[in-house]
Amino acid sequence: MLLRRMLFPLYAFNLEVARAPWVTKEPLIAEMRLQWWRDALEEIAEGTTVRRHEVVTPLAAAIDATAARDLDDLIDARRADIEGPRFADRDDLMRYLDRTAGTLLWTGARMAGAADEAAVRDAGVAQGIVAWLRAGPDLVEKGRQPLPPGDPAEVVRDLAARGRAALQRFRASPPPRQARPVFLVLSDTDAELRALVSDPGAPPAVNPAASRLRLGWRVLTGRV
Repeated sequence: MLLRRMLFPLYAFNLEVARAPWVTKEPLIAEMRLQWWRDALEEIAEGTTVRRHEVVTPLAAAIDATAARDLDDLIDARRADIEGPRFADRDDLMRYLDRTAGTLLWTGARMAGAADEAAVRDAGVAQGIVAWLRAGPDLVEKGRQPLPPGDPAEVVRDLAARGRAALQRFRASPPPRQARPVFLVLSDTDAELRALVSDPGAPPAVNPAASRLRLGWRVLTGRV
């Protein structure tokens, strides 16, 4: 229950920040939205009076100053979404995913007792690759270019292979048992990455029945 009270506001915060650059066509308004969240995190980090808000109030009760500062960097990374992501190369995209998905998972895991930041960030990047590629068609429809330069199929296959390698590094250094529920969000990640390596032209998709089985197995065994 304590873990749930921490994770719910954390993921609600991430949803609000992730959507901020997309809910308006005015870059200045998007910047103001993101700055509002940065100001809220600064209040949490400095221990001053925190603004009352349906997400900020429970978030302030759930995270510490270190988490608030880490999440500020997540918001800074999201500023790239305002004008549309323009990645110079694949490493540039991987850095973006580390600062967003990696930071989010690390924040939740650290607060739950995990200590190996590099391993947790690897897991977050693997999850972030799947989420980013899943969002790819929608981003293209919006006139954005989600992939770095190169043949799209080869780029997707390489990113999926990088994700699988990152996931293997994470599994080589599993988190403590009390933090493992945080990583249940990864239950489909490896299957989706494998599918992308095999068929980079298809969007990530998971059989719902197989997904439930994988999740149930991880809940029962505590495996990551």
